[in-house]
Amino acid sequence: MPDVLASIGNTPLIRVNSLSAATGCDVMIKCEFANPGGSVKDRVALRIITEALDSGELVEGGTVTEGTAGSTGVSLAMVARALGCNAHLALPDDAAMEKPRLMESFGATVERVRPVSITHKDHFVNVARRRAEELCESDGRGAGYFADQFENTANFRAHLEGTGPEIWRHGRRLDAFICACGTGGTLAGIARYLKSKDEGIECHLVDPQGSSLYNKVKRGVLYNRVEAEGKRLRNPFDTITEGVGINRLTDREAVEMSRYLARRDGLFLGSSSCVNIVGAAKLARQLGPGHRVVTIACDSGVRHLTKFWSGEYVASHGLTPTKYTKDDPFEFLDDE
Repeated sequence: MPDVLASIGNTPLIRVNSLSAATGCDVMIKCEFANPGGSVKDRVALRIITEALDSGELVEGGTVTEGTAGSTGVSLAMVARALGCNAHLALPDDAAMEKPRLMESFGATVERVRPVSITHKDHFVNVARRRAEELCESDGRGAGYFADQFENTANFRAHLEGTGPEIWRHGRRLDAFICACGTGGTLAGIARYLKSKDEGIECHLVDPQGSSLYNKVKRGVLYNRVEAEGKRLRNPFDTITEGVGINRLTDREAVEMSRYLARRDGLFLGSSSCVNIVGAAKLARQLGPGHRVVTIACDSGVRHLTKFWSGEYVASHGLTPTKYTKDDPFEFLDDE
């Protein structure tokens, strides 16, 4: 009989009717919130942990560690438990409360640390790496395994061999794919697969405020020395950015879009999903009527209630939405 892990992947690809009508295109979203852990990161967690178990870098009953302020920690906690392992997750102490609570619900150990620069030894990612090393030193090889989502190419393979083929299979005729990047694995894996099937498919990165990736795409470098510091591998994302288009957006556009989609399409989505969909709408507008654009709906709004979906929180950042009731979404999108 299949277990919970068998329900990861093969998520629906659906049309966003309001944005499709506004642009004359098929604006499509891959509903990754339908995964059992609630996000696209279930795919990555499954691939990282199963590869580690197969290689012996992690043993059954061992502990997966990761530094994460987002959905990866929830997915690692769920998948680790389903595969007979434990999870130790370090995150900044200002993270939204929903995610650490979900991690703890799956039995994970959550270690909250103060936010510091990635170059600091007590940055949450460095703490997680250190915890894995300590476990291996005390209990032997495989007792601790640092998931290392930013450098682990299992992240890329999860999308190259899973999400990408699903989009190709279900998307039929496809003109463009667009998404934002955290680790870069989603864009790199999906774009690499789609380009292997049809070189004419455009692949775009949508870049939110505060990201350095615009400079990576346009100029080949990250924003500043601190972000570039460290011994990074040249992973697939570094290569794929050399051939992608890029669309920029504002935080306000994402907030407005979230409220617009909830009221127009019955879609209650998280911040990353809305960033992607803003990018998809703008790209559809640029391409013109008759095209099909696909993006990723990473997770739902359920784990964003205390921040992104909190009226008080967005107001405190000067982001209170005011135009989402308009019929035309381009009333609140700064179409470039």
